[in-house]
Amino acid sequence: MIDPDAGFGELRAGNLGVRIAISAEEIDAAQALRYRIFYGEMGAHADDVTAASLRDSDAFDPVADHLLVLDHNLGEGASAVVGTYRLIRRQAAAKVGGFYSASEYDVSPLVSRPGPVLELGRSCVDSQYRGRPTMQLLWGGIAAYVAKHNIEVMFGCASLPGVDPDALAVPLTYLYADHLAPAELRPRAVPERFVDMNRMDPALIDRRAALADLPPLIKGYLRLGGFVGDGAVIDPQFNTTDVCVVVMTDRVTDKYFRHFERQKAA
Repeated sequence: MIDPDAGFGELRAGNLGVRIAISAEEIDAAQALRYRIFYGEMGAHADDVTAASLRDSDAFDPVADHLLVLDHNLGEGASAVVGTYRLIRRQAAAKVGGFYSASEYDVSPLVSRPGPVLELGRSCVDSQYRGRPTMQLLWGGIAAYVAKHNIEVMFGCASLPGVDPDALAVPLTYLYADHLAPAELRPRAVPERFVDMNRMDPALIDRRAALADLPPLIKGYLRLGGFVGDGAVIDPQFNTTDVCVVVMTDRVTDKYFRHFERQKAA
């Protein structure tokens, strides 16, 4: 169900804009983009229903808000969707029994907080649009959404490519050693899926190179002062190794509102 009050209008940067989906057709276009990226590019394994539909979808999609990046040079509405991010607030998660991340992490340190919380997930961008302008728009849209709904903390599973944690020893150890969340905010991988992130001597890591080699999404979280939870999780369906990222939202809204105010002034 689409919530007409969930959105914040549209932020524009030239031909690109970002806003919340306002139609079933736009959500379908976001799911088609997710399928193309996750299954076509990243090697996720589709079940029969997913392969037949050419859509990445699950039980959380109907209750979520879907943030879209639109290229208005391609048209309007569904035909213009080139990026997406799925946003799930506490009241939406309650309708389906909890947050998506709870299948991988104990997120009780976050969801037990009294204020509004937001889960981020299913982020992807068309290959032709993977650059700084699109990522700034996505983060600007998240900042506007966070401000509208008074979100205090956001979290979600972010992915490293591949399912061999030993091959990911450098990024996993770097994240654990340098960006572990404070205890009061720290999600922990559920016991049956817990993979130790501390896989090598942190003193052997080139911090600058390790940060540079992280996926852009995780780097974006860290630049906003984000933390990671304890333990990685292997996701064989999506061919990834996941970490749980936590961000206090005050830095998100401050940074990106300043950015868009400067654009308006210019």
